[in-house]
Amino acid sequence: MGVTEKTIFEQFGFWQRAIGPVEPLGDAALTVIVGCGTSYNLALSLAALANSHGRAAIAVAGGEWVARPQQYWPDWRKAQLIVLSRSGETSETVAAAKASRDAGAFVTAITPEADSTIARNCDRLLSAPTHPEEGIVMTASASLMLLLGLKAIGIAIPATLPKAARRLLEDVDTRHGSAFANRSHFVFLGGGSLYGIALEGALKLMEMSQVFTQGFHPLEYRHGPISLIGPESAAIMLYTEDQQASEATLARELQSKGASVIGFGGPGDISFDVPVDPALMGLACLPALQILGERAAQARHIDTVVPRHLTKVVMLK
Repeated sequence: MGVTEKTIFEQFGFWQRAIGPVEPLGDAALTVIVGCGTSYNLALSLAALANSHGRAAIAVAGGEWVARPQQYWPDWRKAQLIVLSRSGETSETVAAAKASRDAGAFVTAITPEADSTIARNCDRLLSAPTHPEEGIVMTASASLMLLLGLKAIGIAIPATLPKAARRLLEDVDTRHGSAFANRSHFVFLGGGSLYGIALEGALKLMEMSQVFTQGFHPLEYRHGPISLIGPESAAIMLYTEDQQASEATLARELQSKGASVIGFGGPGDISFDVPVDPALMGLACLPALQILGERAAQARHIDTVVPRHLTKVVMLK
């Protein structure tokens, strides 16, 4: 078992230790959730869930919040921030935390690294150690930051969730092959809070396997990008509770054009049940999406410990 594969399968013990109760954030006119790369994808999911649970929130990429916060909210100095960073050293995210704190905002940092720059530049720290062997590709750390973010916005994590996510991972790893093999174009589709998770699944597969990969809202995919679909394509559909019928119609359309469909929570050439609260579906699916990226890389004999052009900590020079 390779290092990346190991960190995917061994992450659930770290989840279990991080599940304990956390006092949710206080009230604010707006909660801004900031991150870069994977952390930004997680921020998109968390912002959607925060809004659906009565907390006004937006997700903003770290560099954007540093450069032009007023374009995202005119009254930006009155926002409270959640900043996410695996290393705690990401340049744009650290700068966003510092600038917002200097402007009077309350900043909550979520990072596995309790002794980091971002941990020293926040008003509240939520931290849980990640797998010590995790390399450049974010696996366990991504799941842990999403888990901590869910707790921060007031969503409880049941003790049964790690086991459910582990079962889903094993099921996907066992059965995905016939809909996945020999494909050179991958599309991840998810709406609502699953849009950020779809983007993260696409990012994982792209950076791990160096294959052309996209992420979209499901119905947006019909407005142009569907022109790329063909027998070389595989679509990974993360079904939402309120739009399953229209998403299933799209899945059938993609199949009619030659694509295979892997359905999480709905129909496809291969389908997987995700028997968790809808608010927790993204977290439950993350490890399964990570293993799809790892298997795509292995099929191409790519070592995901050292993916091309990537570093573990992204810092502007």
